[in-house]
Amino acid sequence: MAVSPTSLPFREQNEFLRRKLNLPTNAWTDVYTREHDYAFVVAGANRDEIVAGFRQAIEKAIEGGGTLEEFRRDFDRIVAQTGWSYNGGRNWRSRVIYETNLRSSYMAGRYEQLMAVREERPYWQYIHSDAVEVPRPIHEGWNGMILRWDDPWWKYHFPINAWGCQCSVRALSEDDLRRMGKDGPDTAPPIVFEERTIGQRGPNGPRVVRVPQGIDPGFEYVPGQSRLVSQIPPELPDPPLPGSTGGPGLPNTRPSESLPSVRPALVDLLPDNLSPDDYAESFLRPFGATMQQPVIFRDVLGEHLVIGSELFINPKTGKLKSMKNERGPFMQLLAAAVQLPDEIWARIEWHGARQQAVVRRRYVAQFQVEGENAPMLAVFEVGRDGWTGITTFSPSQDINDMRVGVLLYRREE
Repeated sequence: MAVSPTSLPFREQNEFLRRKLNLPTNAWTDVYTREHDYAFVVAGANRDEIVAGFRQAIEKAIEGGGTLEEFRRDFDRIVAQTGWSYNGGRNWRSRVIYETNLRSSYMAGRYEQLMAVREERPYWQYIHSDAVEVPRPIHEGWNGMILRWDDPWWKYHFPINAWGCQCSVRALSEDDLRRMGKDGPDTAPPIVFEERTIGQRGPNGPRVVRVPQGIDPGFEYVPGQSRLVSQIPPELPDPPLPGSTGGPGLPNTRPSESLPSVRPALVDLLPDNLSPDDYAESFLRPFGATMQQPVIFRDVLGEHLVIGSELFINPKTGKLKSMKNERGPFMQLLAAAVQLPDEIWARIEWHGARQQAVVRRRYVAQFQVEGENAPMLAVFEVGRDGWTGITTFSPSQDINDMRVGVLLYRREE
């Protein structure tokens, strides 16, 4: 049974597919696991015109709710026009292309949605579809199992998990669990790996891969997760600019009133001798992120930020930046500025050399730290090219210099 088209189209799914690049291949093993997050491929479609034709047909099926039979008419047309010689029968091959692309893009979009509401609904339930013609007993055994979103089991078992798999995931709250008579999540089954040989008939020859039992080779990853990591902005080399250089037709306003009253800091300063991992983790932890698992954070305006350890990676070395004697001790307060800002500003910075404007969102907050005379100013600024921030007790820093652009949010006192 084909995937129900009426259940598929939504913004995250469409965006996931739209951002892919067409890539000709000779075999399905040419692009493996998370590489599918970036490349649109059809196994054995080794010419641009074939890949482009199927890309258009899949997008039409997703955006217009096309059925398998409608896709098969496109399949026949593409084969006739390009002379593509494919492996397998027409009905089987067209179905694999249709269902795998629709299901994988759907679950990638679903993953983004689930991550965005993980604080309100931190538990994920594995759902096995009764529509599958030949169900896998091990997948049926996972049906109904409830685990926290950050349980390591999901790293390998977030659907889809095999060719033709129609399993899915739904999010549950604490109240949902209580209504089900549960006082907590289930215990994940052990992950047992096995070696599988793939590519026996491929042009590059066979190779051995390790996959968990119940997972087909190539499906042992979370669809869309690597794209989520790629959305984490790098740290820019310079601190936030005071004010803005502006530009033609790009006015930025100044504040008309002072910041809300200073709040006591609810977190402490950290020691100045911790490791880069410790400092990075102290920033990630309040958002629910870990060094291995990024998250989507929704700010007070409902805007999404992707938070992960890549925020602190040096792109030249691939390692965490050292933060000793700099921002490290203040990392928890910098995180608090993003979560509990006094104000949020959107401002425009004009790059004259590139003749390009960059829109940045700036989170501004003041906290009174125990034992310090002056309040601490924390500013976190993010744009499409990266992020930067400052934390300072210096009274010489004019706070109003950081309050420029368009005021989007102001904390009520």
